[in-house]
This record gives sequence, structure tokens and C-alpha cells, in this order.
Amino acid sequence: MAEIIQKGATWTFDGAALRLTPGRERSAGLLRRTLGELLVPLDALAGISFERGRRSGRLRLRLREGADPLLQATGGRLAECHDPYRLTVGPDRYGVAAYLVEEVRRALPDRVPVGPVDAYLLPGPSLPLSASAGDGTVSFDGHRVRLEWNRRTEEAKAATGPRALPVAGIAAVEWLPAAGPETGSLRFAPRAAPVATPPRYDPNAVELWGFRRDPLTALVAAAVQARLPHPSTAAPARLPHPSTAAPDRLPPPPATTPLRHPAPPAPPAPPAPSGRPPHAPVFAVPAPRRERWLAGPGAPPEPRPLGPRAGAGAAVPVGDQDAVLRRLRELGELHRTGVLTEEEFRLAKQAVLHRP
Repeated sequence: MAEIIQKGATWTFDGAALRLTPGRERSAGLLRRTLGELLVPLDALAGISFERGRRSGRLRLRLREGADPLLQATGGRLAECHDPYRLTVGPDRYGVAAYLVEEVRRALPDRVPVGPVDAYLLPGPSLPLSASAGDGTVSFDGHRVRLEWNRRTEEAKAATGPRALPVAGIAAVEWLPAAGPETGSLRFAPRAAPVATPPRYDPNAVELWGFRRDPLTALVAAAVQARLPHPSTAAPARLPHPSTAAPDRLPPPPATTPLRHPAPPAPPAPPAPSGRPPHAPVFAVPAPRRERWLAGPGAPPEPRPLGPRAGAGAAVPVGDQDAVLRRLRELGELHRTGVLTEEEFRLAKQAVLHRP
């Protein structure tokens, strides 16, 4: 038996499993204290290491891929103070740490594989769980994920009301912590709608703004992950990254093998009827504009709609204050729904207000 006691945690090895007991001080991290004691069986271990430093050392456990739902859900993005498989060791305990590593390595026989596993070997966090986030609260009772909003929630998202997602209807879960000015998120991908919108507007996600209690949402993600099909049996749906999940920025189609010979050029479009402009593809022309073209050149003029990208900063007639206000409202709506980014909205607004 080998044991090392530090402020962050106590690690005990009895020859068959490692027992990781978090410390009671703040150095243990909020997530580790809430997660509680972990019992890591020998079959779940892929290795252990100890790194000596001038002021402190690091004990690190390496688990087999797919053995722990917490690591599966967080994808290695946990900060060191919240990672239960890392332990800071003081210089006066270097010898004890080295002895623990030697005992664990000696107990790891060749019969224990180090490759991926086909089932979780750790049970995941205890239930029920609840955690607050930037724009809402997420809770899980083992059967349903419940999302409730607060006063900081985007209006369109809050209008959907509280959400209750059964585990059977969830295809994937993804946890991204806040990093610097970039917000994070906890997102649940429903099986019926795998394509996600940005977390700010997604009713199946909560935003993480870097608050102290944000890491507790990782426990909710791990508890849900433990009840989804194991990655070795079913490939989980991949969620788009928040920075590329805008409505007009869908993931590009998969690349195809180029043809051996270049494809023949497309035949020219047939000439348009006299007095009418040529018809553009349906997906590229808004419906009101097509109707006006079909009506012919004699139709009364109509206000030109603003597209999602093109024309965002088009000038308005000088002195037409109503048109200026209408254009600003249109830009504000496009920005609120995520069609225009913050930078594009700022430039478009300047183009309207400070036109020559």
C-alpha cells in the first residue's frame, strides 16, 4: 500500500485501485470538492508519471481513452486546479510520490491493455446535479436535462421558455470553458436537430462567462455523457464551434475527389423575356424581389430588402429620416439574431449614420 497526502488531495493505492480523495481547502478546486472521492480501477489506468520541479512537483494519472465520462465530456479542457487526475506535490514529499509511482507501475501487468475501452469504467458524478451559468441554470436528475433562463438570457432564447430534454433525445454533449474574452458553453445536441445555432440563441445550450462556479457545469456534462451510448459503439454528433455556428455559416460540404478530366462548362442561361431581367437562382433571390421582377417594369417601386450580408451598409436617400431609422432597426435585428457579427454591425451602422 502506498499513500501521499497533500493539501489538494490524498491518493491511496491498495494494489487494485487508486482512491483519490479531494482536500477540503480551496487549493483542491471547486469541481474536485463537489465531485468527491474517486475510485480508479487498475484496468482504467494507462499510466502514471511524476514530474519534479524547483518549487513543486506534479503527479499525473493517464486514463485509457473512453474510461471516464468526465474526461470524455470535457475533452482535456479542465484547468489543472479542477482536474482530479493531477496532484501538486511539495518538495518534502518527492520521495513519497516517486514510491507511489513505482508501486502503481509495478502493479500494472502486461495483461492490462492501454488502448481505448468499449465501456465506461468510472460511473460519473453523483445525481442530482444543478449548476448556474451565465444566462441560465442547467440541472440533471438522470432522466432529463432541464434548462431555465435568467434576466441575462437573450430575448429570443428566453421566449422559448424552460426546456426539458430527455436523455433518449440527446445525441451529443459538448462543454467548452470560457477563455479570455471568448465565452464558453454547455450544449446538448438533440437527435432531431443536430445543426446548432450559436449558444447565445440556442435554446439547448447555456453560455459560460468565466464565473467561479462555471466548472460545475462540467459535472452536468459528464453525468449526461455517462448515460449516452459509449463513443466506441456509436459515433456522437459533432457540434459546430460557436464561432462558426451562425445561421449563414453552415459547415462546408465534405471535399470530394476531383475529376480526372475537367467538367464541361455549364450551358448559358436562356435569354430572358423582353423587358425583364434574367431570372436568378431561387436560393439567391429573396421572394419579394422575384415577385417584383415577374410583375414587369411597370410595377410600383418597393423598398429594397436588406440581405444577410450584402448591402448591409448601403446608403439611404439624404434627408429621409424614416429610411435611416428603418435601416437601423433592420441592422439591429440582423445583429440580434446572429446574422451580422459585432464588427459587421458596427461598420454597417457607421455607413448608415455617417454617409457622405
